Amino acid sequence: MTWTVTPERFDSPDAALLRRDYYDEVASRYWGRPATVEELDEGLTDDGAELLVPPTGEFVVGRFGGRAAACAGLVVTDPEVAELTRVFVRPEVRGTGGGGLLLAAIEGRARALGIRQLRLDTRNDLVEARGLYAKHGYREVPAFHHRNQYAEHWFAKELRTTV
Repeated sequence: MTWTVTPERFDSPDAALLRRDYYDEVASRYWGRPATVEELDEGLTDDGAELLVPPTGEFVVGRFGGRAAACAGLVVTDPEVAELTRVFVRPEVRGTGGGGLLLAAIEGRARALGIRQLRLDTRNDLVEARGLYAKHGYREVPAFHHRNQYAEHWFAKELRTTV
């Protein structure tokens, strides 16, 4: 089985389900119990996903063996800076290379927009995500915002332009 990663609207059926599954996992981990349908609906309401379209952002969906299995988003915060968000790989396909391909796709989209630095925040309990970012050249940096009460780690990566 192989991976493909392509841009897709954040509200396509596959993307919407991936975003919901992402939120289900991060919320359930945080609370230490399965998130309820109501909590998921509330969390996805006004979550800023509308920014995941040009010119304010991008969204990509990864498919493994043709099945939607991963996603990642990019939100432009400044002409040369963007934040990586909603990075998710379904648990059953973790370790198959999808996370690295998602990051490469988002970084390529960011470069095309003239972005020079990608940043992100994450939590202590999202150990797999922190490992993925470190493996792909993201370094831990001081907090660059205080708007997310759940953020416990901040990462950044300088993007080199290709010649």
